[in-house]
Amino acid sequence: MKPFTYALALGLAAAQLVLPARAADITGAGATFPFPVYSKWAEAYRKETGTGLNYQSIGSGGGIKQIQAKTVDFGATDAPLKGAALEKDGLVQFPTVMGGVVTVVNIAGLEPGKLKLTGELIADIYAGKITKWSDPKIAQLNDGLKLPDATITPVYRSDASGTTSIFTTYLSQVSDGWKKEFGAATTVSWPAGQGGKGNEGVTATVKQVPNAIGYVESAYAKQNKLSYALIQNKAGKFPQPDDKAFQAAAASADWKAAPGFGISLTNQAGDEAWPITAATFILVHKEAADAAKSAEVLKFFDWAYKNGDKMATELDYVPLPDNVVGLIHEEWKSVKGKDGKPVLGM
Repeated sequence: MKPFTYALALGLAAAQLVLPARAADITGAGATFPFPVYSKWAEAYRKETGTGLNYQSIGSGGGIKQIQAKTVDFGATDAPLKGAALEKDGLVQFPTVMGGVVTVVNIAGLEPGKLKLTGELIADIYAGKITKWSDPKIAQLNDGLKLPDATITPVYRSDASGTTSIFTTYLSQVSDGWKKEFGAATTVSWPAGQGGKGNEGVTATVKQVPNAIGYVESAYAKQNKLSYALIQNKAGKFPQPDDKAFQAAAASADWKAAPGFGISLTNQAGDEAWPITAATFILVHKEAADAAKSAEVLKFFDWAYKNGDKMATELDYVPLPDNVVGLIHEEWKSVKGKDGKPVLGM
């Protein structure tokens, strides 16, 4: 199913209008990166338990603001908060799945995976320094591939986005020019192109605009049958953007290296590693205003860790290793009600 079909299954309209939730339902808001898998999990969970998930796919920035304001039961972000921010707002952060960001293109007649790009080329395209698909630098890397002498339209996220943070973190790692001029953030001052809201908006814009390039979570490219480029990794290879490549990027990850598991998986070593890989995260309050609702949130994600792996891999997400799930269960013990007791007994 496509993302908007999932939205209807969750009780969202395509315009992200939230319908009234039942008393037992839980509410969340934030990242569009994991929206397809959260939607699939929610559909299965409702059938099994009767509890629904009402999730607003509004971008990581919106999700952070809503959990800070306590208007939702959980927030979702692809740009993990630093330890100081978690401490300031009394939040617990944990990852759910890993996935990859891919560059999708709308070039007539181009099959998926035929175009090759490097991080430096992508940075120059988004910086407005490379403006044509026929540019000699692109042609040199794609010997024998016929590309049009057409103007490239870079498509970017118009909202505060964790996907943008992942993408610009990668560009800053591979391009000193990008790092100096634009840096890595959930929003940057894009010098050229068109904006789209959410992974959904970037997907739709790339589909509509000839010769466009955009960056989206891989499930959106797969579901919408978009052509994508292969990106050269740190080892100089061009792996396919699939769960095997995302798993390879996370193979040596040290999840204890940052508070709230907020590690970076971009530009990792390894022949098979996809260079723009990332985890996505959930935020809940350490002191629960409603212990029952917070417990329901944790029950949902506990169910997903135990039952959702197959659904995740079908969408090219990578489930978390068992040892990481064990660490998350330990972290959940710090989520307590007003009585000081953990909201969920593990």
